[in-house]
Amino acid sequence: MPSPEHEAIVAALVDRPVPETPPTMEESRAGFEAMTAGFTVPDDVRVESVDAGGVPGAWVAAPGARDDVAVLYLHGGGYILGSVKTHTELASRISRASAARLLVIDYRLAPENPFPAAVEDAVASYRWLRDQGFARERIVIAGDSAGGGLTLATLAALKTAGDPLPAAAVCLSPFADLDGTGDSYETADDPLLNREAVEGMAAAYMQGQDRKQATASPLHADYAGLPPLLIQVGTRELLLDDATRVAERARAAGVDVTLEKGDGLIHVWHLFGPGVPESVEAVERIGAFVRKHTS
Repeated sequence: MPSPEHEAIVAALVDRPVPETPPTMEESRAGFEAMTAGFTVPDDVRVESVDAGGVPGAWVAAPGARDDVAVLYLHGGGYILGSVKTHTELASRISRASAARLLVIDYRLAPENPFPAAVEDAVASYRWLRDQGFARERIVIAGDSAGGGLTLATLAALKTAGDPLPAAAVCLSPFADLDGTGDSYETADDPLLNREAVEGMAAAYMQGQDRKQATASPLHADYAGLPPLLIQVGTRELLLDDATRVAERARAAGVDVTLEKGDGLIHVWHLFGPGVPESVEAVERIGAFVRKHTS
């Protein structure tokens, strides 16, 4: 059963007022920034802006983070929202749990920059890490929601290009099927996402392009030869079947997959902070996974 802390957040999300008119893109982005602004980054965490191969980003490092281990973190927001700022607090907790530095990037957002801009930026940032001297065995790619799908898409793009692949990857509630064909789209009870919102995000990102491309909907990717995957998803989520079908296809291709389903949890509960037990526990497992595969 979900904790009272998790359920209190669910209740607040359910009770939030519905605007009379749909917000503009600028208002939606500002709203996401405002929602996450209350997630305080501890004073002992270093946050340093960086140009990662032409992509703006920030290093986020908690005390004890190793200089030779990097997690390339790709934020969520349906390819249209989100930034380094919205995910710095979560990145700080993952850094502390994994003893690794996180490179969180501001990849280009749609609709101004449609597919494949986000994939190009993620690939460029990964190659920049390699150019900085990080061994591929000391790099993990991770992300949540659209960033989880982008993590898989980046692996597919790197594989196709012949780049050395990272040691492992972490996908939190991944958005991996832009066509929304999973059964959970009909059965989910998630106050954060609905079919209409997800379809709008996919349409803004793809702008009429083929959604079944492996680097757009990585559900359709060739998983053979990919590194170990950790996938975390809530059973209440719209994207539950995105995650479970990716896990099935990756395992069928011989990939080492750890699939963790949070009973009754909603979309990217990890963001809810250290006051929610499920968030704390999930981040600790992410940290253990990163340490295991980069040691």
